[in-house]
Amino acid sequence: MLLLGIDLGTSSVKVSVVDAATQKVLASAQYPDEESPIIALHPGWAEQSPDLWWEQVQKAIELCIKKGLYNPQDIAAIGIAYQMHGLVLVDKDQQVLRNSIIWCDSRAVGIGDKAFDAIGHEQCLSHLLNSPGNFTAAKLAWVKENEPAIYAKIDKMMLPGDFIAMKLTGEINTSVSALSEGVFYDFLGDKISADIINYFEFDRSFFPDIQPLFASHGQLQSFVAQKLKLKAGIPVTYKSGDQPNNALSLNVLNPGEIAATAGTSGVIYGVGEELTYDKQSRINTFAHVNYTSVQKRTGVLLCINGVGSMYRWLKQAFDGGESYLQMNVKGAEAPAGSDGMLVLPFGNGAERMLNNKMVGAHFQNIDLNKHTQAHVIRAAQEGIAFAFRYGLDIMRENGIDPGVIRAGKNNLFLSDLFTETFVNITGVPVELYKNDGSVGAAIGAGIGAGIFSTPKEAFEHMHPIQKVEPLNQKLEPYYHDWKNALVKHLA
Repeated sequence: MLLLGIDLGTSSVKVSVVDAATQKVLASAQYPDEESPIIALHPGWAEQSPDLWWEQVQKAIELCIKKGLYNPQDIAAIGIAYQMHGLVLVDKDQQVLRNSIIWCDSRAVGIGDKAFDAIGHEQCLSHLLNSPGNFTAAKLAWVKENEPAIYAKIDKMMLPGDFIAMKLTGEINTSVSALSEGVFYDFLGDKISADIINYFEFDRSFFPDIQPLFASHGQLQSFVAQKLKLKAGIPVTYKSGDQPNNALSLNVLNPGEIAATAGTSGVIYGVGEELTYDKQSRINTFAHVNYTSVQKRTGVLLCINGVGSMYRWLKQAFDGGESYLQMNVKGAEAPAGSDGMLVLPFGNGAERMLNNKMVGAHFQNIDLNKHTQAHVIRAAQEGIAFAFRYGLDIMRENGIDPGVIRAGKNNLFLSDLFTETFVNITGVPVELYKNDGSVGAAIGAGIGAGIFSTPKEAFEHMHPIQKVEPLNQKLEPYYHDWKNALVKHLA
């Protein structure tokens, strides 16, 4: 029995097929090879086309099947992971009305801040666990205010994963986890927030029916199945935002367990059992994949927008034909502290942990007679790790102090330099796993379909491939120099 996982990322779509009996990956494919563009019509804006996402999902599935490593007719369930917080709008014919305003778009910060003040800080934080800030609710309000002709045609509002499920099944539904990440959900009332609907004067009919996250979200339509060479009627049994899904893929499901990722954005994600919140909403609490009204499992999320995006920019700006692996090796040639060079990696939209400020990316203290490409690469990786430390200290203020962090050995965690810098500056050991968002989505599909009787069964074959322990604190003075530079930009 096989499981298909789809991971809709910002850069590309990846799919994997997993054997449910062994949890082994039989085949994977990614599309496109080059990173998908982000449409930035104005500074601070970030959009992508949902229709393009759907094309990429189909092509990734086709590439996976072409490898000939499994029988696509044996796929029993489909799971979807997706980039969080994006706004997708469709009309009554399920046609997309505009590009998705994605997670790192900053246009709605002011709208969310006004809502925070008008509804009341304590009311928002105690019920929504977040400020409306720059989340999906504020983005929908921006469309209402600035694009009334489009707003008038809305039949349904969705998160990106809901949209992909709609294209597969023809059905539109959502989950508590998805609504919470959009800051539409009242945790105390266990319902869609009346405060948000009333303040923004949204039409209640815009919101899809709510399904449990691990449940059937519809069945594969015949014409889609025929095109993709799959069996009609396969259920979509799991939909999750990428960070809760990353936690699931690392078997981070219980209070006190912590996951991290360093992809396009960087995240530390801790599981809790109480409805907690940061008073400044610098870190955010959402419903985890296993949240229920009875067992309130939450995910406390620290997000840094400019992580992989910073490293990608560096590769493009200083392109000498080197791969990321070669860059990692070259960066290790420079000494710790990069001979005084500092990098603030905040050039990918408003940063929530910095109170939604647009700080921008900065290179500081460049010595034209001393610093080389190796210094630039190391300073960038150190700057990203220092940003994680800065955010982790905020999490510690809120009672989250991890003894170990689990991460997939991918993206920036493929760099020994970055991993060691991250571990030494945070003081927290990291367990590295062979994990992947599309594999997590496939495993989630197996849980949702009842193929695995418990999550424990789904992860019985998972073990860490490496553990990295803190070795020293020699980076601490460099971190304080970096933090002082950041504070000046925040003033």
